[in-house]
Amino acid sequence: MTAPSEFDYIIVGAGSAGCVLAHRLSEDPAVKVLLLEAGPRDWHPFIHMPAGLAKLVNKKGVNWDYTTEPVPGMDGRRFWWPRGKVLGGSSSINAMCYIRGNPRDYDQWAQLGAVGWDWDCLLPYFKRAEGNQRGGDALHGGDGPLKVSDLRYVNELSTVFIDAATQAGFARNPDFNGAAQDGFGQYQVTQVNGARCSTAVGYLDPVKSRPNLSVHTGALAQRVTFDGTHAAGVDYLHHGRPASVRARREVLLCGGAINSPQLLMLSGIGAADDLRNHGIAVRADLPGVGANLQDHLDVCTLQHATQRVTYDRLSDAKVAFDYFLRGHSGPGSSNIAEAGGFARSRLAPDERCDVQFHFVPAMLDDHGRHRIPGDGYTMHACFLRPHSRGRIALASANPSDKVRIQPNYLGDAEGFDLAVMLECAKLSREIFAQKAFDPYRGAPIFPARANASDAELLAFIRAKAETVYHPVGTCRMGADNDADAVLDPSLRVRGVEGLRVIDAAVMPTLIGGNTNAPTIMIAERAADLIRGKVAQPSAAAQIREFVAA
Repeated sequence: MTAPSEFDYIIVGAGSAGCVLAHRLSEDPAVKVLLLEAGPRDWHPFIHMPAGLAKLVNKKGVNWDYTTEPVPGMDGRRFWWPRGKVLGGSSSINAMCYIRGNPRDYDQWAQLGAVGWDWDCLLPYFKRAEGNQRGGDALHGGDGPLKVSDLRYVNELSTVFIDAATQAGFARNPDFNGAAQDGFGQYQVTQVNGARCSTAVGYLDPVKSRPNLSVHTGALAQRVTFDGTHAAGVDYLHHGRPASVRARREVLLCGGAINSPQLLMLSGIGAADDLRNHGIAVRADLPGVGANLQDHLDVCTLQHATQRVTYDRLSDAKVAFDYFLRGHSGPGSSNIAEAGGFARSRLAPDERCDVQFHFVPAMLDDHGRHRIPGDGYTMHACFLRPHSRGRIALASANPSDKVRIQPNYLGDAEGFDLAVMLECAKLSREIFAQKAFDPYRGAPIFPARANASDAELLAFIRAKAETVYHPVGTCRMGADNDADAVLDPSLRVRGVEGLRVIDAAVMPTLIGGNTNAPTIMIAERAADLIRGKVAQPSAAAQIREFVAA
């Protein structure tokens, strides 16, 4: 049998984080890097045409197509969780909104024991990643690999939405990543010249010809292999055929909040009793693997439109023709969720916004999989800092079997999450009721009655709310004395050596906004941690910071 090939670093998952690591680690020509991706290359044209995201919903070849367990607090419903299974991962199928969150979100991470992950330490990495069309300044990067742009095309209803929000008493905000997050405006998007800028486009494409970087698509990881307690490599199926590879330095897991904990458990790292129940030998008893699952629950308010100005009846062929043959112009360059905003509900416990809005000038039901006849518009509203926690668990020891996902939406004992979701629904209806929408407003769709009671709205939330695609936290980092933390602040897996997790799974808590830009930032900082470019606080300094918090 041919001996396994060797690389310095093996990166499992070519998504939002994995492509960043491949770019940064392969900058050293003396370092040999392998990037493994279970999905295909990002060849599909709908990936690169921003409005094509609406058509990617049913493209199972680029989507892991997960479904959760029945959720008790949501009428026992199962939720569809699409995650990218393609070069670029979810950055190749998302709505491209560029949002960092609130600086205090990251200070909270540090207070929870993730020393070095406070806002002051992280801003340089956000800036290093960002190539903003508006240029660089104290808060923004102007020449990073991740291109950030103003939208080329905006539907008139998106402007109406912003006007309505100001009529409801909210401020306008031209930059949600600027000095203040609160207010309403157009989203900046991860696009370049009217096309999607995924991490595959921004980070991987410019360096894929480096001789020290290898990329294997169609590579489904089976387990991490070990020499004693040191991660030695990865066993995987390459287009269905068994393959093994060895790591001279480290194995880096970048599969996301679902796949990274799954691979750890398949490799014997997780809650010992659960692993034994599946016949998996225990290598490290870490009950926090798969726990601490958090996601933004999203309630959509839908309204019919009296004017045919929405995206509901656009010809797909004409949109694609205008986009590809006329210089990436027209509605094809839209991310669909063109405008939005951040607000504090009356239940917000501090100065941070606790509700985020995405406005869509089309009717979106069931992730766009259910088409409603006619014309209309949709308001997404989500609670940014839910108290509920869920869990990822193995269904079996077979790596090809999907994990069991229990998000436990609205599962907090005090009922706070449901109370804020009610505020989300009420704020959405308040904005839709403003004068700016008068020329366009038709009959309500969801909820079906304009004067629905609180009880009716609560029932509506349980029956119709969905994920807004932000699962995090299932391999969280924390302090050394935190028994439930899977990783140390350098993202190293506890109890073993040579193994890190680098993706949204590491987040101790959800940030206040979309999670793609923060995931890219995590990978940027992780690359420096791996290369020894980030000075680590002394043990005494770590203790002082943790105690002071």
